[in-house]
Amino acid sequence: MGVTKSDLFNNNQNELATYAKVLAHPARIAIIQYLLKSDTCCNTNLVVDLGLAQATISQHLRELKNAGILQGTVEGVSINYCINPEKWNYI
Repeated sequence: MGVTKSDLFNNNQNELATYAKVLAHPARIAIIQYLLKSDTCCNTNLVVDLGLAQATISQHLRELKNAGILQGTVEGVSINYCINPEKWNYI
């Protein structure tokens, strides 16, 4: 597989390609759809409602958060996640 020459593209193109890569997994799409309906939730809700393992949900949440698509706030021992409206509107 060839090396991506990201320096050939502008920041907007590279950023959109990153979002496309992050959104290319159906579990992440399901998480985003869930969050759009509920506005906020914690990992446990997603495990129960989506039927995926806790570790799997955590991995996908981390990818979405690292891309800036999600925001998380710590509440006690859990983290509540929501869509980052600034990034979501950009996408």
